[in-house]
Amino acid sequence: MSQDWLPLPGTPVEELDTPAIVIDLDAAEANIAKMQEFASEAGISVRPHTKTNKSPYWAWKQLHAGAIGICSAKVGEAEQMAAAGIPEILIPNQIVTTRKIKRLMSVAATTKTIVAVDSEANVSDLSSAATSHGIELGVLIEINVGMDRCGVDADIAADLAASIVKAPGLRFDGVMGYEGHTVAARDFEERKTEALRAMDKLLSAASSIRKAGPPVNIVSAAGTGTYNITGQLEGITEIQPGSYIFMDGDYLEVFEDFQPAMTLLTTVISRTADRGVLDCGLKSVSIDRGTPYAVGIEGVEVGKPSEEHTKISLSGEAKNLRVGDNVSLRAMHGDTTINMHDYYFCVRDGKLETVAPIVGRGKFR
Repeated sequence: MSQDWLPLPGTPVEELDTPAIVIDLDAAEANIAKMQEFASEAGISVRPHTKTNKSPYWAWKQLHAGAIGICSAKVGEAEQMAAAGIPEILIPNQIVTTRKIKRLMSVAATTKTIVAVDSEANVSDLSSAATSHGIELGVLIEINVGMDRCGVDADIAADLAASIVKAPGLRFDGVMGYEGHTVAARDFEERKTEALRAMDKLLSAASSIRKAGPPVNIVSAAGTGTYNITGQLEGITEIQPGSYIFMDGDYLEVFEDFQPAMTLLTTVISRTADRGVLDCGLKSVSIDRGTPYAVGIEGVEVGKPSEEHTKISLSGEAKNLRVGDNVSLRAMHGDTTINMHDYYFCVRDGKLETVAPIVGRGKFR
């Protein structure tokens, strides 16, 4: 049987076993509060996306701050959140197979559940399942606002809404769209222009549905990078940001609205005159958006990780690093790095406060 060897509260951060995802609790909690404050002032709701944090520990912090519910990327994530008692979950994706729809019904039997659709065939399947299970399932129509991934064009949304309204077991709640192709644009004016163009499509769809008769109670959109653009548009009722809670290296190149709260604590395991090796690699940090970089110490140049090792070139202050010393890295993409780990090591004032399981890790089915 494997042992996780989890440290006790009060353990100094430098005594944590590595590689370890370390969260600065003060920074993460400040980010949660700042997003909620923005939404409250804008008169909209926050429904944070847990595809980033993958943990009820953080979802509950967001709910206690004022979020109306959460988003979970897949049924597997939603199952974990429902088991933790999260009261409302939106799955902003299409759930289409018999097996997954059955699992969706189990989630909906224990918590208020909403799901996205973009086809009449899926509406029919969900209706049949909800009816047979005696469940009312909330439904949002996903609108293709420019990602050209999932979603229907705005001009056919009203017809799909009519089908949902007629479908037993389903409750038509509204529309959603994700302007994910705009959220990481480095230039604010470019990000704003493209986000507004995307939201024109979403708001047009909502308008066409209302003209046809059905009420549109939810108009859901936005990621972290567009929260303060989309979130200020008349007609948007809620936003779905996720990465703001921790911020990663990539998003810190977009803006500095939120504090970096996550680092990967590593250990130097080998040294030569101007080089070192860290005990992390591709199995503990992702490089899909670039190589991680060192924080808190000057003179560390991080090389491309291999499976279990990462070479670092050392200059200046960093030449004082010895075998056994820690180096903190910032991942360029938090979501895909988090998905490789079992725990968050949550730290305040340099000491461990709690270890939070990442129960949504690997729940991509």
